[in-house]
Amino acid sequence: MRDSRGALEVQRAEATARQTFVHENCHSELGQSLEDLARELTFPEEFDLEASHARVEELRTRLEGFGGVNMMALEELAEAEQRLLFLTVQRQDIIEGISATEEALREIKKRSRERFRHAFEQINKNFSSLFQELFGGGRGEMSLIDADDVLESGIDVVAQPPGKRLQNVLLLSGGEKAMAALALVLGIFHYRPAPFCLLDEVDAPLDEANVGRFTDKVVQMSAHTQFIVITHNKRTMEMARALYGVTMEEAGVSKLVSVKFE
Repeated sequence: MRDSRGALEVQRAEATARQTFVHENCHSELGQSLEDLARELTFPEEFDLEASHARVEELRTRLEGFGGVNMMALEELAEAEQRLLFLTVQRQDIIEGISATEEALREIKKRSRERFRHAFEQINKNFSSLFQELFGGGRGEMSLIDADDVLESGIDVVAQPPGKRLQNVLLLSGGEKAMAALALVLGIFHYRPAPFCLLDEVDAPLDEANVGRFTDKVVQMSAHTQFIVITHNKRTMEMARALYGVTMEEAGVSKLVSVKFE
């Protein structure tokens, strides 16, 4: 009986130790007392202890797999939220800036189209009028290759000198090309006069009659624009107010001479 009693005391001590261990585990892992947990749980009649042990081990392994608890997680979360808020505001500012820039570009393109169309129409009228004056008749005009996109469109120039058929300006003779180009340049000057205009031997391919028309037009426009004309044509020199020439009295030595007709 003493031996039996001693064995029971040992079992009792072991059971008490296990109970204490379960109590501590309930408090540390579940945050509840063993009594509260026992009152909440109802076990079925056929309770599989081994399966429950296996489930507990599986859950413990998963908990251990989570790693240690980051005590700075809340502070890091607050910093991340502040950073997210800052980036969100910056992103919205960029989106609004892009939208404002696109709107400005649309307005710029709209005004550019309007100004280009107005300038094109006026210069085309000037070109047609000057073409007839320089050629003594005929017809010259410009047209847009792509009328739907005027800012990217090319410009086609057609000309019809007196007695010839209408054709592209590239198909004209050298003198006719020069006269058509002069009509276009002077047409631009009529629309937007400049204080100076430099012409470099533009009269070289012209015949005598066309040189006369060219000089008359230059004299007419010289009231608003100062023309500097590089030429070898004596008739063109006659309409100038001053001549500046380069001569070489000695071989290899250039000398500048000037004459003013006043």
